[in-house]
Amino acid sequence: MMHSTLWLSQIQFFSSLGFMLLFLAIELGLAWVLLYFKLRSLSSDHAPWTEAYRFWVRVFALAFILSFAASMPVLIQFGSLWPQLMDKIGDVAGPLLAAAILSAFIFKSCFLGAMLFGQRYVSDRVHALLVFMVAVGVLVSSFWMLVLLSWMHAPAGVNWVNGQYHVLNWWEVLFNPALPWYAGLFILASALTVAFLMLGVVAAQTLRRPVDESGRLVFKTAVHIAVAAVVLQALVVAGTGQMTARYQPAKAAAAAGYWHSGSQADLVLFAWPDTEAAVNRAAWVWPRAGSFGLGRDESGSLRGLDQFSGMMPPVALTFWSFRAALLVGVLMALIAVLTLWRAHKVHYDPGALSRWWRHVLAGMTFSGWALLLAGLVYLMIGSFPYAVTGTITISEITGNTHFDVLLGGYIAYLIFYGVILVGFMQLLRYIARYGVVPIARRRGRA
Repeated sequence: MMHSTLWLSQIQFFSSLGFMLLFLAIELGLAWVLLYFKLRSLSSDHAPWTEAYRFWVRVFALAFILSFAASMPVLIQFGSLWPQLMDKIGDVAGPLLAAAILSAFIFKSCFLGAMLFGQRYVSDRVHALLVFMVAVGVLVSSFWMLVLLSWMHAPAGVNWVNGQYHVLNWWEVLFNPALPWYAGLFILASALTVAFLMLGVVAAQTLRRPVDESGRLVFKTAVHIAVAAVVLQALVVAGTGQMTARYQPAKAAAAAGYWHSGSQADLVLFAWPDTEAAVNRAAWVWPRAGSFGLGRDESGSLRGLDQFSGMMPPVALTFWSFRAALLVGVLMALIAVLTLWRAHKVHYDPGALSRWWRHVLAGMTFSGWALLLAGLVYLMIGSFPYAVTGTITISEITGNTHFDVLLGGYIAYLIFYGVILVGFMQLLRYIARYGVVPIARRRGRA
C-alpha cells in the first residue's frame, strides 16, 4: 500500500503541474506574440494587426487566469504531498517560490488590468508599453519556477549539512547547469504550442468561411514562429541530452535503453525494455550509434543501468515518454516545414491551401500540449527515485495521507480540471466562430 500511495502522490502532483503548464505555455507564448501584434499595429496600416491583437488577447486573458488558478493546487500539493521537502530544501525553495508569487502578483496588479481594460484610456504607445511589461512579468514569474525545477535536477551553489541544503552562492543556484536547457525547452515549447494553436484556429475558421487580412497575418506569423521554434528546439534537445548525461546518468541510460556499462552502445529506436531481464525486447536498433547522450565514468566508459541497481527510474516509462516527446516534436517539425512551403506558394492565404491540409492543421491545434506533457513525464519520472538528484529521494519526503483520501482528492482534481478544459475549449470555439466585439473608441484613440 505504501508503494501505491507513493505513486498516487506523484501522479496527482504531476497531473496538477502538467495542467498548470498547459495554460502557462499559452500564456507565455501569447504574451510575446501579442506584443508583436501590438507593435505592428503602431504602423500606418494598423487595422489588421489590431484585429489580430483583439482576438488573441481574449485567449491570453483566459489562459492567464487559468494558469494562475491552477498554480494554487500545485503550491498546496507541494506542501501536503511532500511535507518533508521544505525542511530539507527550504533555504533554496522558499525564496524562489516567494519570488514567483510576488512577481505574478506585482505584474498582475500593476499592468495586466491596464493592458486588458485600459486600452480606451491611454495612447497606443503607452498601451504597447503595458503589453511589454505584462510579457516581461510572465517571463519573470516563469523564471523562478524553472530555476527551482532545474536546480532540483542539477543542484549547485549549496552545501548539504545535517540533512538540509544551505545556500552558499545564489548566483550558482539561479544559473545552475540545467537552467539554460530547461528554460530553452519550455520557452520553445511555449512558442510551438501557441504557433500550432493559432494555425489550427485559423485553419478551422477557413473551413467555415473566408478569413480576412487579419487571419492571413496571424497565419503567416504562426508559420514562421513554428519553423523557427522547431529548428531551435532540436539544438536545445541535443544540449539537454548532454547535460542529462552528466548530471542524471541513470535517466540518460533509461531513455537510451542502455543496460550494461562499458558495452558497445546501439541507438535503440524502438523496443520494449524488460527490467527483470535487463534487456530490450523486440528492439529496432542502429548499431554502434548510441553513445551520444550517455553518461561516462572517470575512466571514460559508458554508464549503463547496471550501475544504478535499486536507484534507477522506471525504465519503460522513461524510455517511451522520451520517444513520445520526440515523435510529437518530429511530427510538428514536418507539419511546420510543409505548411511554410505550401503557404509561401499561395502568399500565406490559409484559405488557398487544400481542404485536406487545413483539416490536418486543425487536428494539430493542441499538439503543443501533447509535446509538453510527454516532455514533463520524461523530465520528472526519469528523475525517480530522487526529488533532488543524488541526495533526497521521493520516499523520504512523502506524507502519510491514506490512499483512499489521496484517491478521492485526485478524482476531485480531475473533475475540476475537466470542467476548466471544457470551458476553455468552448470559449475558444465561440470566439473562433463568431469573433470578438471591437473595443469602443474614445478621444480618437483605439
